[in-house]
Order: sequence, then C-alpha cells, then structure tokens
Amino acid sequence: MSSHNPPDHPPSSSNSGHHKPQLSRYESQKLRDWNTFLQYLKTLNPPTTTSRFDHTHVLSFLNYLDQFGKTKVHNQACVFFGQPDPPSPCTCPLKQAWGSLDALIGRLRAAYDEHSGRSDGGRSSDNNPFGNGSIRIHLREVRESQAKARGISHRKKKRRKKNKNDVVVIKKDFSNSSGS
Repeated sequence: MSSHNPPDHPPSSSNSGHHKPQLSRYESQKLRDWNTFLQYLKTLNPPTTTSRFDHTHVLSFLNYLDQFGKTKVHNQACVFFGQPDPPSPCTCPLKQAWGSLDALIGRLRAAYDEHSGRSDGGRSSDNNPFGNGSIRIHLREVRESQAKARGISHRKKKRRKKNKNDVVVIKKDFSNSSGS
C-alpha cells in the first residue's frame, strides 16, 4: 500500500458520482461577468435587484470598471494625445479598453437572456438593458475617444473593388458526381 494514496481516497478527482459538465471558456467567463455585475448591483445605494435594474445601471457599471483598466487613454490636454507610442510616461488615466467592454457587453447580453427566462432566441435589444441604444452609443464614444487619444483611426473598412488581376478560386463539388 502506498502512503500517498490512502485507501479511502481514490486517486482520481471524481466527486463520487457528482460530475458537473466542464464549462467552455466563454461560458465560464459569461457566468463570472454576470456574477460580477450582480455583485455591483448589491453595492449600489440603495441596492438594486436584477428585476429592477436598467441601462443606467449598466452605464454606471461600465464607468465603475474603468478604475480596473489597463489601457492608457490620454486626455486632450496631454502632450502625448494622438500619439500611438508616447516616448515617456504621463499621468493620464488607465481605463478599460473598448474591445474588452464590447466583449463584456456581449457576454452580459447573453447572460441576461439566459437568466431572465428568454428562450425564444430572438433579438433581445427591446427588453435587454445591455442591448439598449444608449449602451451602443456609449461604446461607440469610448471607441472613438480611445482611437483619437492614441492617434489611431477606427473607420469601417470599405469593401475593396475587384481588380482585373485578382485571382478567383472556384471550388467544384465532386461529391454528387456519378463516377464517370
């Protein structure tokens, strides 16, 4: 008998038949984000419940998260405003990056739909506070302000026109061939 495996503790990590399915990275992150948002609602004065929050609470949550950000966003008065790679540090604040906020809102929209009992799979922007138009406007403003602060333009890419020198690849499906 080995001293590092006592007989009453099996070597595997099973929970004696109670097996929880492994969540995907997205699902676990979505659950963690949802729980973080619920915790935030409890810290408000007065505390707010999931049935009573609206898009204004979501906006205040996004602003609250900025204190934990890691993206330097230069103020317009900063000498490095508009420079993608400033040569030295400055006192401008760190904020949440636009892409992180955008992904967070996507996960929270999905989590809200799951936890509010929606099962129709349709667009939830009408009832879902995370899909409210003011949230989309806020995210757009964050993206544009961060792009200006770093000197990077975020414009929608236009579809490139086909050039006569472009190579076109045509795939032929041979799965329905009659063998001839």
